[in-house]
Amino acid sequence: MIVFHDPAEVPDGFGPSVVAIGKFDGVHAGHRAVLERARVDAATGGAKVVAVTFDRNPLSILRPEACPESVIGMHQKLRLLEETGIDATLMLRFDEELAAVPAEEFVMRILVDALDARTVLVGRDFRFGRGGAGTPDLLDRLGATHGFRVDIVDDVREIGSERRVSSTWIRELLTAGDVVGTAKLLGRPPAVWGEVVRGLQRGRALGFPTANLAPDLEGFVPADGVYAGWLVDEPSAGGLHPGRRYPAAISVGTNPTFDDVDARVVEAYVLDETDLDLYGHHVEIQFVARVRGMVAFDSVDALIARMNDDVAQVRRLLT
Repeated sequence: MIVFHDPAEVPDGFGPSVVAIGKFDGVHAGHRAVLERARVDAATGGAKVVAVTFDRNPLSILRPEACPESVIGMHQKLRLLEETGIDATLMLRFDEELAAVPAEEFVMRILVDALDARTVLVGRDFRFGRGGAGTPDLLDRLGATHGFRVDIVDDVREIGSERRVSSTWIRELLTAGDVVGTAKLLGRPPAVWGEVVRGLQRGRALGFPTANLAPDLEGFVPADGVYAGWLVDEPSAGGLHPGRRYPAAISVGTNPTFDDVDARVVEAYVLDETDLDLYGHHVEIQFVARVRGMVAFDSVDALIARMNDDVAQVRRLLT
């Protein structure tokens, strides 16, 4: 997948293209349905499939007090978009300058001049341009003038509840620690990604050496507790075993037994691997199931006994 960060980077003659526009926060089942529809449309006309998205939630600029935490970071978003099989992503920097661009200019600069769009797919609540003046109806009228068709994509809803699959719902589930429910909406286990850094080395002293992720990790961290999951050595970051997936017992929280950690930490104990050195490497930690909540123990011995039980349960859940 080709990644552009500015319309000026798109080479002349790149199009025609079928364009899907959105935040794509999570690249969840609803987003993938849109992109798959775009791929079908493109296949019949020999066009390229392009996702137009943003490096941050536009609300972080427009209404920062109302901006929710992102489900995934930019690195994660690009990797997940690439996995859908699309041809390119235009990752726009959303800042005050872009927010001030009039709707008609946005269409001309990006959809017409840069991407030669033949079909544009958006959701019903899509807004664009200065002050959110651009609506699907305006986009449709501009498309009739500039030679592209607008396809309004209906929401994907869960069978049974009929609730719309959304990033809001995913955040709610992760906040509750429901990683199984989250995986159903995402179509994959929820995950965080970041660099492995040195922690307090307490896990090693207790017999459970862990890979600690740096605080600036990407992804929405689920509720405090212990989880079964996987540690994946980043394929493109020069890891020890690029792309390899390790079963892991994952801890999220502030280590209340010792009460000496100020910020929440995500750390993973890789089962049956005591000498795995991932310091300085980027890894993905995938959450498969929640084993228990985070609790403070009366003694170190009680903590170690419970950690042994946790590891045994994680092993059962992953096999």
